[in-house]
Amino acid sequence: MGLGDLGKIAKIQSEIARVQEELQSRRIEASSGGGMVRVVMNGHGELLELRIDPQVVNPQEVEMLEDLILAAIGEAKHRAQQVVQQEMSKIIPAGLAGRIPGLSG
Repeated sequence: MGLGDLGKIAKIQSEIARVQEELQSRRIEASSGGGMVRVVMNGHGELLELRIDPQVVNPQEVEMLEDLILAAIGEAKHRAQQVVQQEMSKIIPAGLAGRIPGLSG
């Protein structure tokens, strides 16, 4: 790895830090049950909001509600991971991710 590579890596690390900050405020929404359960996460996969339509709250169907919540959270988490991959692919050249500390390629 030459000095030119080190310079590129330093620039990429700086860009990664900037993107990580942006991801903190990014809002990613997903829902399940036809919108009856809605979740919002940030780009780091942290749950910010959980909305449940009162129509889906039935004491006899708690298991269904739990399934809807898990499905919505899972979808939001998947979308958050996709956003991270898209943003990182814009700044990390192919094949270089494995050479930057803290990233796996």
